[in-house]
Parts: sequence; C-alpha cells; structure tokens
Amino acid sequence: MKTTGKKDPTHDSLLMEAALETVVPVDLAERSYEIHIGRDRLDGLGNLVKQRIRGQRILLVSDTNVAPLHGGRAIKSLREAGLEAHLAVIPAGEGSKTLQHYSQLLDTLVAIKADRHSAVVALGGGVVGDLAGFVAASYARGIDFVQVPTTLLAMVDASVGGKVAVDHPRAKNMIGAFHQPTLVVCDLALLDSLPERDFRAGLAEVVKYGVIMDEEFFAWLEETTPAIVAKQADVLGRIVTRSCQLKAQVVAEDERETSGRRAILNYGHTYAHSFETASDYSLMLHGEAVAVGMVAAAKLAEMLDRCDPSLNQRQKTLWSTLGLPIRLPRPFHPGELLGIMYSDKKTVGGKLRLVLPTKIGHVDTVKDVDPEMVERSMLEVISG
Repeated sequence: MKTTGKKDPTHDSLLMEAALETVVPVDLAERSYEIHIGRDRLDGLGNLVKQRIRGQRILLVSDTNVAPLHGGRAIKSLREAGLEAHLAVIPAGEGSKTLQHYSQLLDTLVAIKADRHSAVVALGGGVVGDLAGFVAASYARGIDFVQVPTTLLAMVDASVGGKVAVDHPRAKNMIGAFHQPTLVVCDLALLDSLPERDFRAGLAEVVKYGVIMDEEFFAWLEETTPAIVAKQADVLGRIVTRSCQLKAQVVAEDERETSGRRAILNYGHTYAHSFETASDYSLMLHGEAVAVGMVAAAKLAEMLDRCDPSLNQRQKTLWSTLGLPIRLPRPFHPGELLGIMYSDKKTVGGKLRLVLPTKIGHVDTVKDVDPEMVERSMLEVISG
C-alpha cells in the first residue's frame, strides 16, 4: 500500500487500509523520499539503498547497543547488494552527540576514501541518526544519507524531516543542519528487541501527533492502549504509519521552519529540553521528558485560558496507562529550567516561543510568553 504525505487521509480509512507493509512519501520536490514501513525489511536494505544512491561506498554508523544485535545483518545485506560497506560504532547514549564523535566519524570517512557519491547509513535510534546525519550533511558539502531507525521514537519522529545535529554543552541540538535522507527504512521487527522503557518513551511522540493534529487518532490511542502496550503487530504498523504520515505532511508544508507550521512539532519539547539539559541527560529518556513537557505546556495553556483543564487530564491519564511519567523524577528549581529554556534554539529575539494546545487536535505557537507564568506552569510537574 502506498499512502501520501500531501493529503491527510481520514482516520477511519487509515485503520481500514494500514497494513504491515506501507510506503509513505515525503513530498519535497527534488528532495522527496520514501519511508518504507514493514517487518523484516533489514534483510532487503542493500537493494533499497543501492537503488537510491549514486556510488558504492557506504559508512554504516551504529552504536554499542544496536550493532551487536543488527549490525551484522545490515552489513551483510549491503555487501550482498554489491556495495562496499564499512561499519563505525559509537558509544550508546546522548553523550555521543558531540563534536568529538562527529569529528571521529569524519576521520573514518576520509580513511575509507569516501567521496561525493558515497553515503552514510544510520542504524540506531535518534542519537545515531542525528549524529550520522550531521556527518553526512557536512562531509564533501553533503552526501547521501539513509535512516534505518531501530527505536519507536526514531521511527515516528527523529528519522523523518531532515533535522540533524549534535549537542552543545548548554543546549540540545544547537549545532546542526537540515539534511533530508534519501530513504528511511522502518523495520518493525527491530522493535522486538527494544527495551520496554525505550518503547514506552517512543509513545510520547506518537501521542503528540494526536494532540497537535489529529483528535481521532488521539481517541483511537486511548481506546487501543492494551494492544499498544502488548505491541500487537498490526497496531504498531498503524501507529508508525499514521505518525509518519502526519510528520511528512508538516515537513512538506514547512521543511525548514520558515512559515512557522513545523514549529507545532515542538509541542512539549522546549520544556523537555530544559529537563534533559538540567539533568545532564542522565535522568530521563527523551520521550519521557517530552511526556512531562506536554503536561507542563498544557498546564500553561490552561493558565492562559487557552484550553479546558480536561485536555491535560486526558493527556495525564493516557501517560499513566502507557507507563509514562507525568512529573519530573526529582525536583528542579523553576528558575534554573527557565534559564535553560531561554537558551533553546526555538527562542526568538530573546523571547520564549511555545507551542500550546487549544483542544485535542489543535495547537498554536504563542510568542512572548510571560516567563513568570512559565515558571508557575512548571510546578505542575515538579510538585505533582
């Protein structure tokens, strides 16, 4: 089945048609690409990549968690397709999204004599994709890049849209670029080996799409939580497909965040990035921070009379059902978090710009938010 990112199909038709084998196009003129979604796609990776890149030399980037599980199969598939594949493994975790590891991967590309027709393939979660993508964006002024996400969060969010980056010590994803992949391959079978906590963290980005764009999808997630938690195969296919459709739609409308439309994808993220930075990325997974950030953002919207309190209650109920947090694991001073938020790349002219919900299925970007109100909204997730 082939679905499109241009038109937004009805939720009912999606549920009728979504299967385990799906292709979602991301329509960006000459930078368009496809997201292939299905089970056991890794064995066919080589042929998919060979059809879409210009050269033969590949650097496969993975991490110390994923490479032992899936790196061998990926390299085998690439080589059986006639490609010259090399493997580079980075330490797992957010701590690898640094200029040091970026430089090391550039050194590897030079060592294997990669040229402008070579390609980088990212096999891993969001950290691997962000780092490898930034390497591909800057080597030889940009080479082909393929995403093979192995986490739910990366499948539904990080692998789609072309945002690639490394972290600055004071701000997440501050050093980066827009560099669209040539191909995205989501092998749902790889989720079988994903730790439970990581799987649940990925659900935060899934729920986010319902809150910002699709009320029916949100309601379906509420109704389907037992099957989601049980990782029922057809349900996972529908989750990844619908999330990718919604992300592709937004990216096609505003690829580089020039119109403001793409900013809606940041719902909960300005709060989340402050939580992650304050804890040195050691307390919470990204999806967990996003879940808590969405609770704080909805509380702020409620305080500003932009939404009904029932919206946040539905969010929190769903988080609890899915096993996601609704408050921070330890107290932080609101002033400290606020200071970090002002360093966020989404801040414009030294003023906070936050995405706030008005109802399930719709959000607005609100500029110049009163910082005192933001601090007060944090009490919702600090004190519970």
